[in-house]
Parts: sequence; structure tokens; C-alpha cells
Amino acid sequence: MGEMQRIPCVIMRGGTSKGIFLKENDLPRDKERRDRTILAIFGSPDVRQIDGLGGADPLTSKLAIIGPASHPEADIDYTFAQVGIGQPVVDFSGNCGNISAAVGPFAIDEGFVAAVEPLTRVRIHNTNTGKILVAEVAVVGGRARVAGDCRIAGVPGSGSRIMLDFAGTAGSVTGKLLPTGKVREELNTPSGTVEVSIVDCANPMVFVRAADMGIAGTESPAEINGNQPLLTRLEEIRAAVAVRIGMASTPAEATAKSPAFPMIAMVSRPADYQDFTSGRTIAAADLSLVSRLMYMQVLHKTYAGTGTVCTGAAAKIPGTIVNEMIAPADAAETVRIGHPAGIISIEARVRDGRVERAAFARTARRILEGAVWVVADRVAG
Repeated sequence: MGEMQRIPCVIMRGGTSKGIFLKENDLPRDKERRDRTILAIFGSPDVRQIDGLGGADPLTSKLAIIGPASHPEADIDYTFAQVGIGQPVVDFSGNCGNISAAVGPFAIDEGFVAAVEPLTRVRIHNTNTGKILVAEVAVVGGRARVAGDCRIAGVPGSGSRIMLDFAGTAGSVTGKLLPTGKVREELNTPSGTVEVSIVDCANPMVFVRAADMGIAGTESPAEINGNQPLLTRLEEIRAAVAVRIGMASTPAEATAKSPAFPMIAMVSRPADYQDFTSGRTIAAADLSLVSRLMYMQVLHKTYAGTGTVCTGAAAKIPGTIVNEMIAPADAAETVRIGHPAGIISIEARVRDGRVERAAFARTARRILEGAVWVVADRVAG
């Protein structure tokens, strides 16, 4: 329509994130024009994203692109993008586990996958990593079920349980569960040396001890995000690891072009702390470990789905910093991770260096469907 371009879209909540879902055929094939279109849809770059659909928060500035399967073992293709807020960046370098939870229901409701009651198994090819993940989605009346008794920390109410198994995503970006072949190592940075564990399952992550960062590990988002020296140090480490595992040529490039991945988490042993959303006490006895996960250079208010997968896998690899935080007597398959807003659990099993299971429960639902309008000259180039 001349000055404006209409693009069909759906807004879905997946786990503790919210994303814009687009069909592959509704985006330009030219990558530069595609990225300009995505930025226009979200209203980026702008710290408020006032002229688009973005929510001015990393957890609501997410995109899923859905198309027919290009992999013989998959039912659908899914491409994830983390869209910059203040910067004109569309980061395709990794996946999002929370948004992944909404892919199965979207695929069923949009007719990409036949609805089979009472449970439909959706094999999802994540094009960012080239890996297959499996979603088990309850179905009623030919559509993905919404109502249920599954509750997840960070989301009001309850919903239908969606089980996601990321066992097939080990080596998502680097091709190896342990990208450097080491369970832990010394990392040299301009500010000094720090011991890290680098693990790649669902997404690559770097783990450090909270104590080595000068904190207890149970701090709230406000406390961590208000500590600028800590944020600077964490980004220095994250960027150095990006170079170490081949995701960037220089630390500056890692910060500019791959701000979301690898992720970095500060881990500590179980301890009591306050849920920052409600003030209730999270008890040490209910936890395997405590973790504070950074995402896009700020603290994740809950815990990323792919971060859950990678943390769970790392917890089951003897010698990692994550494994160090778990009591020796705790041999349970379920790893319970304490995050700022509660607890997220994952069933994790690693045997002989192979991830045999990495499954956790999420909920998801459709919030809006319609079309987004973008100003044509902003995407023309």
C-alpha cells in the first residue's frame, strides 16, 4: 500500500519469553532486506522500540521464522533471531529454548504439522544450529492445548505442559559438547586470568564461579545490573570465549555482532535467597545449584531455556565448574537450577561424553494474530 508494507504475524509467549512469529515466505529472500524488515517490525534501533512490536527488553525482543522442513528427519524448520534494542543487530548465532517451546504449538495451529490427539510429537529443525529438538504438545479439538496444571517460575498461572528434549543439540555451534576438549581451563583476559568451563549443548555457554566474580551468586537482577564493573568483567570474559571457540575474530566483534551467544552464567552452591518477583524464600534444600545467567549483557530475569539445557548437561559432566557446585551425593537425573524468580528443573543424562537426555517442561500460548505494518522506505535500503 505505497508507504506501508503489511506482513502477517503472530505473537506468542514461549516459556518466560515472548516472540514475534513469522512465516518464512512472508520475509524478503535478500538477507540485508530481510534484516532491515525485522528491525522495522520490532522498532529497532530504539531503547523503547516505540515504533514497533518489541517490548524494550531482551526477553521480548525475539523472533521465530517458521517454514517447511529442509531436514529429512524434521517436521518443520525454525530459525531464531535475537533482535537488538538500541543497536541495529539481528543475531542469528544461537537458539532460544523458551521461544522453542512455542514452535510446536504454532506449527500445529498453522497446519505445518498434522494434529494428533492426545499428544503430537513435533520434530523441529533449528536452522541456527542445524540440530533437531523434539517437542511433545498436548492437542485437543485439532489445536494445541492451552489449559493445564503446569506452572513455571516467572509466568503467572498455569498451562498445558510442553516437553522439550534437546538431547540432539550437543555441539550446537562448535560441533563438540566440550568445544576446547577441556572440562575447565584458565582464560586470559586483559583484566586477569579466570577459570571457566565452556560447554556447548543447545547453545554454547561459559560458566564461572560467582565467588570469582566477587558476588554471592544469589543477587537480584537490580543488584547485578547495577554493578557496572561486574557487567564489564562478564562481557570481557564472554567475548574472550567467543574468540576462543571461533564465534568471533576479536572480542570487539563478539560484542558488536554476537551479543547474545555464547551466554555466560555465574554459578554457586545451593543457598537460601529471595525470589525478586514475590519476596518468597527459595530454599537451598530444593536446589541442585544456584545460577545467574547473563543475556544481552544484562541479567536474565529467570533462566533461558537453552541455558537450562546447557547448565543441566554441564552439571552431569565430572570436573566442570557447574558439577563442582552439586553435592557429591546428589546423583539424581533431575537438576534443579535456582534463578532470580524461582526454580527450573531439567532431566539431564550424560554418559561417556554423550548427552542422552536433556528435557524440560515449558508452557506456551498464542497471544495475538494479525499483521504488522512497516514503513516501506525503512526496509528498501
